[in-house]
Parts: sequence; structure tokens; C-alpha cells
Amino acid sequence: MSLHAPALSATVKSPLDLIGKTPMVEVTKIDTGKCRLLLKLESQNPGGSIKDRIAVEMLDAAEKEGWLKEGGTIVEATAGNTGLALTLVGRARGYKVLLVIPDKMSKEKIQHLRAMGADVRLTRSDVPHGHPEYYTDMAERLSQAIPGAYYVNQFANQSNAEAHVKTTGPEIWEQTGGDIDAFVAGIGSGGTITGVARYLKSVGSNAQIILADPVGSTLAGIVNDGVPGPDGSYTVEGIGQNFVPDTADMSLIDKAYSIPDAEAIATARELLLKEGILAGSSSGTLIASALRWCREQTEAKTCVTFVCDTGAKYLSKVYNDAWLADQGLGERELHGDLSDLINRKYEKGDVVVAGPGDTLDTAFKRMKGADVSQLPIIEDGRLVGILDESDLIRIMNTDEITRKERFAKPVASAMTRDLDTLQVKEPLDALIPVFDRDRVAIVLDGETFVGLITRTDLINHLSLNR
Repeated sequence: MSLHAPALSATVKSPLDLIGKTPMVEVTKIDTGKCRLLLKLESQNPGGSIKDRIAVEMLDAAEKEGWLKEGGTIVEATAGNTGLALTLVGRARGYKVLLVIPDKMSKEKIQHLRAMGADVRLTRSDVPHGHPEYYTDMAERLSQAIPGAYYVNQFANQSNAEAHVKTTGPEIWEQTGGDIDAFVAGIGSGGTITGVARYLKSVGSNAQIILADPVGSTLAGIVNDGVPGPDGSYTVEGIGQNFVPDTADMSLIDKAYSIPDAEAIATARELLLKEGILAGSSSGTLIASALRWCREQTEAKTCVTFVCDTGAKYLSKVYNDAWLADQGLGERELHGDLSDLINRKYEKGDVVVAGPGDTLDTAFKRMKGADVSQLPIIEDGRLVGILDESDLIRIMNTDEITRKERFAKPVASAMTRDLDTLQVKEPLDALIPVFDRDRVAIVLDGETFVGLITRTDLINHLSLNR
């Protein structure tokens, strides 16, 4: 443990006064080869991400130039974090905020934005730049239709990079004492890597500038081969593009790594497990790239990258084993039978269940909490029935007792005992008749309950195993 306690800052009047001056920590429990890997914890900003820095700079410039006036509306296309930052700063200054967000973003980000008072519009994440439903195209169109609206456009806003020239770059230089051999960042809007690189070069640093790019983004190909890489889909949020943002100066970048989703997510989870740092998916991509660079070196060097945002925004994704399995990203043993379609297995405690003696109120709360429409009913370790929404509706309309008394009835009074069960070794085709009867497939291994298969599970399995 360090003998040097961190200095405490004086009381401030606003969370906005806490933006920047983030701490830096050395990775000590993950293999970094001969190198030191330093992580700048941008997750410690009040809005939870590095984007707080650019929100202040971009809105300051907009107000100074007269583009944003009292009573105006801030409009932006964002993967979530810039939106959170703009909402934090914009609402504090009295502006309305409208954000256009691709539909692949985590529900935690969307819920956070709406709770802060942002007007959130979801749009398609499966269309390219230039399509009317691409998030930047939609945001620009909406801004033109709203009186007093200001389209921030972080992708072409020069204040984006300037924020990092003024703050992030100098902080990194100070915290490392100028001892930095490589700097790793991604490109979402391009401001971070451009601004920090410009600052480092302005003070005479010879640090390599490394781009961390998701597989499926075209940008790594431009850096390494001079032509865009293969365009594809990826689950990592906030970085990677199929076009070069105006803010990004690609000439500053020396090398790029393409990181698959599985490696990025595994790295983020390893960071939490070994270093105790809860990071988001894009941070996993950055740190995976930094680790690759570090392990390639033959002598001791220093590499700096970011924890861009907190992993608390990705608990339903990056840190959710069932979601990873749904995406084909989790490490799991395949058996070549129906169990391969079941991502939530009873034996592992992944399935939410009820007992026949539980009340309908208890069962309904479990269904709501787990966001499922049916519950297996287990007694003494054996499956004895299933309760779904239609069973609950039926019992609610049976007699003239009070609503409270109806919910107090036991699950056994409403559950279905006539079960559509399949043995785990039956073929995939055996699922179709069950679904034709509008039922969920209950899978057994002998008499042992394995789990449930829904239509969505089958479609997802076929999608992942084309």
C-alpha cells in the first residue's frame, strides 16, 4: 500500500468543478510483460466518463459564439457517455437536451439519461453513416426542425479535441513525469486520441500513438494498411466507426490493434477480478490493445491508457453471463444437444423459480424482477409445474374475492401441471410442435430439470450458428 495519502480537494459548489484531474493507477496483477501499464481513471469524473471534459469545452464554445442561447435545446448523436456529459452540464446551465442513441446501447445508460431529464430517441444501430436513421443523420435532421436547437456534433466539433489538448494531455504528462512511451486510445468521435497526441507532440514526446479498434470497425485498416478494414458489427459501445470523423487526425496515429468483442470483454472482466477496477466495454478494448503492445516490447517501457467509463453502466451486458452467452461471447462447453440452447441452467442457479406453496404475489414479483413471462415450479428439487402470465390472468378472474386475497392464493392453485417436456437429447426439430402450441419447451435430462427454451432462444441459436 502506498505511504502517500492523496491530497483532499477543497469543497466545491458544483459537480462540474470536479471534472478532470482524474487519478492514475498502475496495473500490477495482470501480465504486462516488461512494461508498466498505467490507467487514467476517467470513470472518476462526476458523469462517470471521459466525455465530461469535452461537454464543458464544447458548450463553452457554443455559448461564446452565440450558437447556444438561453432557453435553447442541445441536440447530439451519442453512444451514451457524451449524452450523459452534455446532460450533466447542459441541465446545470438551464438547457433542454435531446439525444439520439443507437439501439444497441446498454439500458443502464438510457435509464440514466432519462432520469437526468434528457429526451432520448433510440434509432437503428444496423445502418451505415449516411442512412436517414443513422444516429448522426437523425440528430442533425432533428436539430434543424427545433427552434433554438444547437447540434453539438462531437464528430466535427474542434472543441472536442481541444478539451484534451488543454486538460487530458497535460495531466498525463504531469502524472508520468514525461516518462511515456506509448499512449493508447480509441476513436468514437476522435477527439481524445487527437487532442492527447497533439499535446504530447507539442511538448516533444516521442510516445507512440496507438489506436484501439473493435473488430468490425474500419479504422484500424486505415492506420495499418492505408485502406478501410472490413466493416462489421460489434457489441463494444462508444468506439469504432465505419467512417473517419472530422475530429480525428489519423496522421498522428502510429499503429492500430483490432480487438474482438470476446477479448475486450474478457479483459474488462479480468481487470475487475484481478485489479478491482470496474470498467466499461470500450475500456476493455483499450486495455487489451495496451496489453498487446506491452507484451510485444523487449525492454521496459511505460504505456498509458484509460478506464474511459465505469462498468456500472454495463452490468446487464459485460458482467452478465447469460447476456454474453446470448451473444455467443461467453466461454461455455457445448454438448451437441438441446442444452446448448439453454443459457440459464437450473443446476447452476441461473433459473428463477417458485414453489407450489409460494403465493401468487411472490411468483409475480419474481417474474417482474427477472423480466420473464413464466416460472418453473420446483418441489423437493423436481419440476412439478409451470406458471405463466395466462395462468395468473385466469386466477384473477375466477371469483369475487378481493385482489389481495387472489394474490395470496398458492401457486399450486394456478400453475399448469400438464407440461410439454422434451428430453435433452431430442433433435432441434422437436421444439417446433411445442412452439406451435404457443408453449415454452421444458427440457429434462431423465427426470432432472435442465431449463427452458423459448422461441427467442431458438432464433438466437440459429443466428449464432449459421
